Amino acid sequence: MSRTSRIAGAVIGMVALAGSLAACGGDSLEQGKSGSGSSGGGDGKKGSLVVGSAAFTESKVLAELYAQILGDAGYSTSVTTVKNRELYEPSVEKGEIDVVPEYAATIAEFLNAKVNGADKAQEKPVASGDADATVAALKKLAEPLGLTVLAPGKAVDQNAFAVSKEFAEKNSLKTLSDLGKSKLKVKIAAGDECEVRPFCAPGLKKTYGIDVTGIDPKGVGTPQSKQAVRDGKVQLVLTTTTDAVLDGLVFLEDDKKLQNADNVLPVLNTKDAGDPEIAAALGKLTDTLTTEDLAELNRKVDAERAKPADVAKEYLESKDLIEK
Repeated sequence: MSRTSRIAGAVIGMVALAGSLAACGGDSLEQGKSGSGSSGGGDGKKGSLVVGSAAFTESKVLAELYAQILGDAGYSTSVTTVKNRELYEPSVEKGEIDVVPEYAATIAEFLNAKVNGADKAQEKPVASGDADATVAALKKLAEPLGLTVLAPGKAVDQNAFAVSKEFAEKNSLKTLSDLGKSKLKVKIAAGDECEVRPFCAPGLKKTYGIDVTGIDPKGVGTPQSKQAVRDGKVQLVLTTTTDAVLDGLVFLEDDKKLQNADNVLPVLNTKDAGDPEIAAALGKLTDTLTTEDLAELNRKVDAERAKPADVAKEYLESKDLIEK
């Protein structure tokens, strides 16, 4: 799963869950692996933990951060990369994976669909722009499944819209509300699904009154989409809040909270990883990591070709979260 595929919505992805797992013949974790065995170290005196990662850069970075801070706390840790949420979430329930980095709103709607059915989940979503309310709803869904949800942090990875600095300055734009009030006609560079997704064009029209005239389907946060904005061919690009490669673009604040609260948080197998010391170690990271920090770590991996384990180690040491 690419990070940006979350725009399609966790509920939609959940529809295929049964078939996806059935096709794996009961070997969902092994079949879904796309590489594992990265170690966060640790002396193992407190036991061993498997940290799960989805198959996109940010999840791999977060998994390394989790593994290394838990290793420093005395656990023997390893990182296993699994293709997507449909595969790794059941593995956390079964204890094949002990801890995984997640996004509050997305996992809440995924479990909403899993527990209540996709149709009911679409009718009654539990996620919103309110992080506390979203996490409270998530915990109610997760706990009966044997999952523990830890507190969300300041790092948020959700849909975000950017314009060129020149366009923002010329029209005095800082927020999406400013863009709506400007009455400017706006074309968006995004995936073609933006035309119908409630958090994209329809939401911008309904929530902010933005005059969306069309979609340029160059993809979510792609170099081509961003260049189209710089060239003035479109006015707005859909990307994510942890996109660090903006180069001449600026985010417009989602001041009315159109996007759901996708704060980063750890999800654990309660039986195997319910030790308060695990929560305490991960909590130190959660309290420290910001959206800007995460964007920079992503940039180092994607633009500089650094290894997730190396950027995680450097970050944790720089914040005195692990011993050098």
